[in-house]
Amino acid sequence: MTLKIIADRNIPQVENAFAHIGQVQLVDGRQLHADQLADAQILLVRSVTRVNRALLEHSAIRFVGSATIGTDHVDLPYLKEQGIAFSNAPGCNAISAAEYVVAAVLHYTQAYQLQTNGLKVGVVGYGNVGSRVVARLQALGCEMLVYDPPRENRLHDREYVSWEQVQTADIVTAHVPLTKSGDYPTLNMFNADFFSALKADALFINTSRGSTMDETALLQAKAQNTSLRLILDVWPHEPDINIDLMQATLLATPHIAGYSAEGKHRGLEMVYMAACDFLGITPEWSLADALPPYSFVIEPELSRDDMTVIRDLVKMAYDITQDDRALRRILDMPAEQRGGWFDSLRKNYPVRREFPYHRVLIPTQRDALAGQLKQLGFTVLHQHEA
Repeated sequence: MTLKIIADRNIPQVENAFAHIGQVQLVDGRQLHADQLADAQILLVRSVTRVNRALLEHSAIRFVGSATIGTDHVDLPYLKEQGIAFSNAPGCNAISAAEYVVAAVLHYTQAYQLQTNGLKVGVVGYGNVGSRVVARLQALGCEMLVYDPPRENRLHDREYVSWEQVQTADIVTAHVPLTKSGDYPTLNMFNADFFSALKADALFINTSRGSTMDETALLQAKAQNTSLRLILDVWPHEPDINIDLMQATLLATPHIAGYSAEGKHRGLEMVYMAACDFLGITPEWSLADALPPYSFVIEPELSRDDMTVIRDLVKMAYDITQDDRALRRILDMPAEQRGGWFDSLRKNYPVRREFPYHRVLIPTQRDALAGQLKQLGFTVLHQHEA
């Protein structure tokens, strides 16, 4: 019997990858309902689909794959109870999300004429994304304050700071999963007490989950302290985001921090390999089949200082202001169309390649610059190599 596979149409290459496994039917992930799963055995989703008893109870689903890092949209105890296999893609978009933070910090420092060197950055969460953020911002001379009590208690693998120390930072950037229980729940962890304790001119960046921040408290904090800067990629109640909060931001984007081409394809590859393993099938598709590995060699204008060259290259690789401008078009739309616009920006997101895709030619006498670019992830070639 041919397997029937229901897949979110916004997972790139999903038809190509799973074609040899079964019949792939593409659906709108946010609008998916139980009737569409009646005779399907495999379900492939993203974070916009709630996977629970209501969706699966009358289906024949045997395997659920989520091409995302988070699992808060999936009722894992129910899947376990029913013997339904599950796989997600932790770390698939970690590089992309870290690059988003680099672009955000460089935009912020340029907008307010600040030097990155010496800025104190509080990184909340030192997992796949947070650890990469730390490595990249250290390349820009930032002082890193890392907060991750669960990891600290488990591994003791580096120096960690207290919550109070995080609140002394010039920039705080969030990289935590959404959790509602345990010793360190993250639901609304960024609350009124947190925002009131920040430095008056601090920058808060959130690329994790919208519900990790108390939206009402954040708006009140911004009203009381207009010097507080916000860069938000995630929002409570997506896709129906709070327009007042969006207007209070320095940069606002539609949950696309991890939306590089590589990140999306890695997510697919991880659940594809898990599905093949579950079914006992030899894989026939891989990420290498989907994306060209490198760009042409880029020769930056080297008459300028190192930081200007870095800013130029980061903006060439990923211009964060384009995503901000696209989302702000929502202000000209009737309220009933705004959620659709938010989703359409994600669905039709342009191809964005990660920094390693870009090969940059740097002369040997600019070794310091070459080292910084390598730490940021760019593929650096010296003149003799090119």
